[in-house]
Parts: sequence; C-alpha cells; structure tokens
Amino acid sequence: MKIKSCLFAFISLVILFIFQSSAYAMLDLELTKGIDSAIPIAIVPFQFQGSQKPATDLNEILSSDLTDSGQFKLLDPNDMDQKPATLSDIDLNYWRDQNVDDVVVGTINSAGGNGYRVSYQLVDLYKDKTLNRIPTGASRILNVVNNPVLLNENYTVRENNLRRLAHRIADTIYEKILGVKGIFSTKLAYILVKRPPNAEPQYLLEVADADGYNPRAILVSTDPIMSPAWSPDGRKIAYVSFEKRHAAIYISDLATGNRTLITRFPGINGAPAFSPDGNKLALVLSKGGSPKIFIMDLRTRQLMQITQGWAIDTEPDWAPDGKSLIFTSNRSGGPQIYQVNLANHQVQRLTFVGDYNAKASFSPDGKSIVLLHRDEGMFDIAKQDLETGDVIVLSNFGDDQSPSIAPNGKMIIYASRDGDQGILKLVSDDGRVKLSLPENQGEVREPAWSPFL
Repeated sequence: MKIKSCLFAFISLVILFIFQSSAYAMLDLELTKGIDSAIPIAIVPFQFQGSQKPATDLNEILSSDLTDSGQFKLLDPNDMDQKPATLSDIDLNYWRDQNVDDVVVGTINSAGGNGYRVSYQLVDLYKDKTLNRIPTGASRILNVVNNPVLLNENYTVRENNLRRLAHRIADTIYEKILGVKGIFSTKLAYILVKRPPNAEPQYLLEVADADGYNPRAILVSTDPIMSPAWSPDGRKIAYVSFEKRHAAIYISDLATGNRTLITRFPGINGAPAFSPDGNKLALVLSKGGSPKIFIMDLRTRQLMQITQGWAIDTEPDWAPDGKSLIFTSNRSGGPQIYQVNLANHQVQRLTFVGDYNAKASFSPDGKSIVLLHRDEGMFDIAKQDLETGDVIVLSNFGDDQSPSIAPNGKMIIYASRDGDQGILKLVSDDGRVKLSLPENQGEVREPAWSPFL
C-alpha cells in the first residue's frame, strides 16, 4: 500500500489495512544477514540410543535456532571427523583445531512409552585462558582443563515436547555464552488473510513459535482483525475485531479459547496495550470526538481519559515501570511520538528526527524506543535513544511497518513487503542481524512478540 500523504498515512494506522490480498501458510524463518564476528561453535549431533527414534529432529531445531540468531557460526557436522556424545569423549586439541570456541555434545535415550531422556553439555574450549594447547604426552581429554563445562543438563520429555525442549536448550546456550536471555521459546502473534476465489475473505489471528512453526488460529472471522497485543504473562491476547462491521476490542484466553468483549463504543475502538502488571488496558476511543488515549481498569471496567484536545492520539505503549505511556499524535502537524506522565497527565514530545514517526514501543530497559520512521519518503524501522535523542535506522527497506520488540530487547519483528506480498522480517537492535519469515502463498502483517513464557 502506497501512502499518499502524512494525514492519510496517519489515519490509516488508526483504522486498518483492509484492502490487501492474502492467503495462509506456515512461516519459515530465514537468516539473510548475520554479524561478521559471530561466535564459532560446534553442535555435535546428539547420539540416539533406543528402539524408537523420535520424528522430531532436536539437532536440526537447536542448530537452526542458534544459526538464525545471527550471533553464532556453526561448524558443519559433515566437517566433523569426531562426534563425541559425552564429556569424556571430547578431545580438546581436535576441537580447538576446528577453530571453534565452544562445543555442545548430548544424547537422546528412549524412556519408555513415547518419552525421551535428553542430556547435553556445553563446553568452553578456552575456559582456562593460559592453556592454549594440551602438552604432548598429557591426557587430551576434558579433565585436564579447569572447569570448562558451562552447562550440564538433563530432561525427560514426551516426543510432542521435543521441539519445545530444543528451543529451551537454545535459549540456555544463548544466555550462557552471550549473557542475554534467549527468545527461541517465545511466540509470535500476527494477522493472516485468506481470500479464496469466489468466497468471502477470512481474517485469522494466529499464534506461532518464534521460528514460525506450530501456527495456531486463535480467531477466524470474515471481518477484519487487527492490533494483537500480549498480556504480560503471555496467557491472553487483546485485539480489535470488526465483527458486525463495527470496531470492538476483545481479549482472548489462549488456554481456554474464551474471549471477553472489552469495548464497543461508537467510532474507533483500537490499539489495545496491557499495562506491565496486566491489570489495565490502554486503548484508543473516539466516542467523544477525535481519537484519544484512555486507560481501562480490567477489574472494575472503569475508564479514564488520558489525552485531551483536538489532535488524533493513538498507538499507546506502556513504559516498563507503568508510570507513563508513549503514543502517536499529530498535534504538531504530522505524526510524532509523545510521552504522557500518568500521575499529572503532562505531555512531552520525544521525536524530532524525520517527518513521520509512529507505532513506537519501549525497549525492555526503558532506555530507548523502537518505531516506524520516515525520512526522505522512506518508511523504515528505527531505534531512538531516549537520553541522547540519537536515531538509528535499522531496516533500510523503505516500505516497512508495525514494529514489535522481543522481550530481551535484542530483536525487532515488523511487517514488510516482497513485491505485492506482505511478509514479516526481523532485525537486531543494532541492525547487524536480519531475517525474514516469508509466506509464499499470501500475506502476513501486524506482528506482536510475546513476553518470556
């Protein structure tokens, strides 16, 4: 969709991207750019012992997670002359000769029924920085090094949980090496649209794993759906539905499937956002005229209007401490980002670089915001430091929208286009890692990253 003017572009954010054609299929994560200084690591294929090998390939999932993070460079298993399964089998000289910093070994054993015992170890080959190579004549196995085992874990799971376990192992390895919590076990919510020939379009609110697998429809409707937003415990999603051709905000419980109507006032009911404690919902209503930011107490259903005046105010997001909101407003003439203090309702402008800034969200530490940014006619994803005001453009594609930041603050997912097709893309918070989730049969849009689960 090409945006003709600032005003039209801004109002389109409030309403809906209704006129885009789409279809449905599973997403498939693809790394398009990693960092040059990626950490070299060897994931030795876990050795299976038992009678019934699982259909789920834990090795492939684990390796894909770490590769797709862009932070690791994995040694090809075909280049491994040694494939140890246990700590005592690891030859330090051999693995150091492969120019890797760390090695992961493990086993998968049948545990009766459809259960499996999974054991793995992460070894830092240079834990003892003074020992560059094992002396000739000395034992070359692991026990000559001072505590190189960073992880040594065991799990027993059913086969249907092996994929989840693989993500958990990837999260743990990522955090142990990089010091940042991994996001492979998180989820993505997004909107799909099916437009079958000679039939009404179907709109789907989908939830999938962070790598695009296991998509599940939370809601299927012949009316548009937009603006999915996760509760802080990851158990609920708020969204806007245009059932009966009128905007309304609902909350769906992911475990039970139950959903609750929150607002259906005349005019706009949009852009829901849960407070950090999950007890309140920021939202946009136009029941008094121009769209304004409101807060609803979900326990009492009481509403409080937060912003005032003639301007269009929309797209609220909570500060991590719950004491303020940022939002998009045209009160200065074009869309820019503002912050309102919830104690006194004082408003200050945050963005001054670019003629269009919208759809902003806080980083988990509250020190920066990620936003849709336009400069010289190009719509890109950008990050702004709230202390210095410095803006870094991350996506450089020119037709991007709807950024959502990962719960560890290190990745941003956003909607983009590949020709006439809507796809999802990801970029790291420094712009050095880029991935895409292409959807080769149609369109996906409006992604929302879950909290840690």
